[in-house]
Amino acid sequence: MRSLLAIALTGALFVAALPVLGHHAFSAEFDANQPITLEGTVTRIEWINPHAWLHIDVEDEDGNVESWMIEAGSPNTLVRRGMTRDSIPRGTEVVVFGYRHRNGSNAANGRDVTLPDGSKLFLSSPRTGAPDGDQP
Repeated sequence: MRSLLAIALTGALFVAALPVLGHHAFSAEFDANQPITLEGTVTRIEWINPHAWLHIDVEDEDGNVESWMIEAGSPNTLVRRGMTRDSIPRGTEVVVFGYRHRNGSNAANGRDVTLPDGSKLFLSSPRTGAPDGDQP
């Protein structure tokens, strides 16, 4: 009986800890010391939780095309800021400012995206620890 109680308590503690594992802080994945500005063409936008993703193709210095994934805030956060699924259509030339992923992959946390008409959309998730100052 005692071991059954111990197993039940251990299981309850594990289940209670799961929500803590569910989200990350900015600094866990992205590097505030590696700001990046990317110019490219939108290939896809994923409006999924917990973060929306903007996918762009960027041409490097040698003319090769690299695919980049830009993490944005949650779809709910973006909608509250006035964005819709159609705000950045596929094929749009954009400039994205954000912070590079710590693992060096073609991924970044986006702070804002500038559209061809010069308007900017704020992509960042609030209260994640991401820098909020002006871009360099």
